[in-house]
Amino acid sequence: MKIVVTIPAYNEQATVGQVISDVPRAIEGIDEIKIVVIDDGSSDGTAAAASQAGATVHSLGNNKGLGEAFSQGIRMGLSLGADIIVNIDADGQFNPKDIPLLVAPILKDEADMVTASRFADASLEPQMPWIKKWGNRRVANIVNNLGGLDMKDVSCGFRAYKRDAALRVTLLGGHTYTHEVILDMAFRGLRIVEVPVKVLGVRKVGQSKVASNVFVYGCRSLIIMLRAFRDYRPMWVFGGISIVFLILTILCGGFVTVHYIRTGAFAPYRFVAFFAGGFGFIALICYITALLAGMLNRLRILQDEQLFLLRKREYDKK
Repeated sequence: MKIVVTIPAYNEQATVGQVISDVPRAIEGIDEIKIVVIDDGSSDGTAAAASQAGATVHSLGNNKGLGEAFSQGIRMGLSLGADIIVNIDADGQFNPKDIPLLVAPILKDEADMVTASRFADASLEPQMPWIKKWGNRRVANIVNNLGGLDMKDVSCGFRAYKRDAALRVTLLGGHTYTHEVILDMAFRGLRIVEVPVKVLGVRKVGQSKVASNVFVYGCRSLIIMLRAFRDYRPMWVFGGISIVFLILTILCGGFVTVHYIRTGAFAPYRFVAFFAGGFGFIALICYITALLAGMLNRLRILQDEQLFLLRKREYDKK
C-alpha cells in the first residue's frame, strides 16, 4: 500500500519545508510514503525549500491556479502508483501528523474520499474572522443542498482520496477545486467521510492566495458549484426554470381569460396576454432544453465511465 502526499504551493518558501518535515514517514498499513510538491509558478524559493526538505518537486512553470495545481498533483500521484493520494496545503495551517486520521477510513474501506473538517467538532473549531466562518457555513449549506449531503466543512483542502476516486477526478475550474470535487464525488455516489482535525484559523506567515478577498472567492466558488449542478442535474435546472415560466404563463393567461369572460374584451390588459405568450414560449424552450440536456447528461455518464477505464488502464501500466 502506497501513499503519495501532494502539496500544491505558490510562494510558500517560509512554510513548505516544515510541512514536508512533519509528514509521517511511517503509517500502520502503509508500505511506502512519497511526497510531491506542485510548484505553481512560485517567484520565491519555494521549489528549492521543498527539494531541500526531501520532496520531489514538479513545477508548472507559471501560475495556473490552485485547481490546476491540484489536478496535476492527482495525475502525479496516480503515475507514481499511489493507492491513496493525500492533498495538503503548503501554508502550515493543517498538521501533516493528522494524515493517519484521514487515511484510516480508506484503509478500513469505509470511504472513497476523506476530508478534514474544521467544524465537525465544536471543541476543535479554529479562531478565524467571523466573515470567513460565516462564509464557510453558507457555502457548506449550498453544497449540501445541491449534492444531497450533510457536511460541516466543504472548503477544507486537506483530503485523502482512494485510487479509484482519484481516477474519476476531472476539474473544469482552475480557480479552486474543493467544492467542485465534493459535488463531483457526491453526484457519482462515492462515499465521503469527514474527520475532525485541529487547524490554524489564521496563517502564521502571509495570507491566503485563494481566499484573500472573501466576496470574490465566494462569487467564484458559487459559479463553479452552480455549473457543476447544471452539468450533473440539467433536468432540475432547466426543468425548474420551465416550471417557473409555466406558472407565470398560467397566472397571466388566467387573469386575461377571466377578464375577457367578464367584459368581453382584453383591454386594458392586452399587454398581459402578450406576457403570457412570451412566458409560455420561454417555458417551452426551457422544457426542450431540459430534454436535450438530459440526453446529453446520459452521454456524459457513459463518457465519464470510459474515461475512468482509460485512465485506469493507462496508470496501471506504470
